[in-house]
Amino acid sequence: MQAMGREKSFTNSSSPSGPFVRYPEAFTFCHPKAFSFCCHSEGAERPKNLTQNNPSDPSLSLRVTIKNLKLDNVDKNLLDIIQAEFPLSREPFAALGLRLSVNWNEVIQRIERLKSGGIIRLIGPVFNPRRLGYRTTLVAVKVPVERLDKAERIVSTHPMVSHCYERNHDFNLWFTLAMPVAEDIESEVHKLGSRIKAEEILNLPAIRTFKIGAYFNLGGYTTSVPDMVTHHNKLSDTDFELSPADRAIINELQQDLPLSEKPFDLISARLSIDVDKFLSHCQALLQRGIMRRFSASINHSKLGFTANAMACWNTPPDIIEAAGKKIAKFPEISHCYERQTSPLWTYNLFAMIHAATKETCRAIADRICSETRLGKNDLVLLFSTKEIRKTRVRYTV
Repeated sequence: MQAMGREKSFTNSSSPSGPFVRYPEAFTFCHPKAFSFCCHSEGAERPKNLTQNNPSDPSLSLRVTIKNLKLDNVDKNLLDIIQAEFPLSREPFAALGLRLSVNWNEVIQRIERLKSGGIIRLIGPVFNPRRLGYRTTLVAVKVPVERLDKAERIVSTHPMVSHCYERNHDFNLWFTLAMPVAEDIESEVHKLGSRIKAEEILNLPAIRTFKIGAYFNLGGYTTSVPDMVTHHNKLSDTDFELSPADRAIINELQQDLPLSEKPFDLISARLSIDVDKFLSHCQALLQRGIMRRFSASINHSKLGFTANAMACWNTPPDIIEAAGKKIAKFPEISHCYERQTSPLWTYNLFAMIHAATKETCRAIADRICSETRLGKNDLVLLFSTKEIRKTRVRYTV
């Protein structure tokens, strides 16, 4: 079933979301007292004669160079903190500066530099779409190679598409789509299929979520990582109770955070809301599960995670829950779902693997199979060959 499409290097052609992942095993990890080495956005050669250590050890460190952009310990500490949780406070950059032992202005300058280097995509909220009255789905499309570029342009300009990738399979174009619950998402999928002249198109919504969220531990300030593991029951529609104040704040908050000393003063002023009340309301959105987190979206390929594989298993129903929970505990996995199947796609358990090389992705998939009751013959690995779009969708409520 697996057929090769256009093989390309993994590139970033657009401006989140996102895994609870440490530096992959394919990199050599060295204690900072012994060695350090540089990795580049184009990939890194493994240093010779160095002993590979446990990548989960937070004391291990790398010196990272992205082209001409070197990341020092303060940069890595900063990235570790803000991709997990950016401070929802009156002076967030000063709060970060206290943790990093630098002033607020230097924090902003470092973030500006990391943005210019393509490492930080944006800083903003990650909302739970279902709590905002939206459904999401994963769409798989089979497109002839000669029409693939045009199809990608059509899909990537859709305002409700957050992720879009080419993958090395007959179903060679994959994207995530969100739509309001009042609208027919199946109809929208087939409208897109018609526009791009798809040979086949599949709508594969999630039935159950085992893990969602991206976190790349650079071995800096944090010695623990946020818990991205979730064991949601089968998904169902819920009552979407949002007050007028909820709606106003949610709509205004969905932008890249201004890099100023008091950014939330600027946002709250546009709503004519006292900034302290605004921030309290943001905290309430977190506590109610409407906002999952407020954080930085990181470009993982710029940090050496240039291999990205979607692992799909044809899993017996009686073991899918146990397998999904076990897969969710792997640090190299960012997302894990049970999904609806199709006669053309019988795989029902999906996991996203991030690593430095395809070989490491395959090794991780093998390890998952060995630690669960999932069969290797029931697995297909789809590697990303091109990133078309990766952003955070704007949900209007």
